[in-house]
Amino acid sequence: MLSRVAPWLASRKDGYPAGTSVRVLGGADTAKLQELARQDVVANVFILAHLESTGTAAPTSGGANVLGVFDGEDLVGACWAGANLVPIQLDPDLAGSVAAAAYGSGRRYASIFGPAETVLAMYERLEDLGQLAHDVRAVQPLLTLTGPPTVQPDDHLGFSRFDDFDRILPACAAMFEEEVGYSPFLGGREFYSRRVEGLIRQGHSLVHLTSEGEVVFKAELGAVTPEVTQVQGVWMNPSYRGRGLSAAYMAAVVTHAQQLAPVTSLYVNDYNSRARATYERVGFHQVGTFATVLF
Repeated sequence: MLSRVAPWLASRKDGYPAGTSVRVLGGADTAKLQELARQDVVANVFILAHLESTGTAAPTSGGANVLGVFDGEDLVGACWAGANLVPIQLDPDLAGSVAAAAYGSGRRYASIFGPAETVLAMYERLEDLGQLAHDVRAVQPLLTLTGPPTVQPDDHLGFSRFDDFDRILPACAAMFEEEVGYSPFLGGREFYSRRVEGLIRQGHSLVHLTSEGEVVFKAELGAVTPEVTQVQGVWMNPSYRGRGLSAAYMAAVVTHAQQLAPVTSLYVNDYNSRARATYERVGFHQVGTFATVLF
């Protein structure tokens, strides 16, 4: 059990709750991280997909790592620290310590996303340290669908081919800019282009292209495990909006995603009433609440 005797000892230099410590995980911690993340396979699909592809909790060649919170020998919480911060079964009471450790690494992060209470507690600490947000999306319903969609899928949607990369990349960039407020190409095209290319090659990109090569609708399966897929990057070409097409396309996304895993998940901004209505119509229901902090 995590000690609660003296939750925050001001005299401790590291600021960790009594009885706990924070360190970067290594390969020997892989089984413990897997066990921790499997406590919620939907909320933790990002890290479970990473473990599925790499087989290790050790730092990546690109410098990303996982910060683990230990109570003695027990791993009681964790956080992915790469381009983004992604908490893993991290109690909000531990979030400030982990955020301070992440900040102390010198890395700066594009976002924090995950269970809302923990994300907002992490941001509170980072804000105290001077890392201010570009946007805080404090309420994002986390939705899942198991079983067939309740709307007839649009059979025009299919898995992307790499031959279509040059058409799909601008649509992905347009979606990113609409969602985040700035271009993903700031600072260069290479990183974002590699991400889109990787999703296509993995068979995790879905698109409907007209015979003239115009993207009508696209989405990605941003994280995939044998149990869960997480849908990201949903985008409808503005020329086709307002025609009532979205539900059938999302039903098709579910149908294709369920070829890879039985549970389809996504999270959505609470203020996006149109998207939420579409997801509900397709059969999604809420299982939790995420938040995203954009820097």
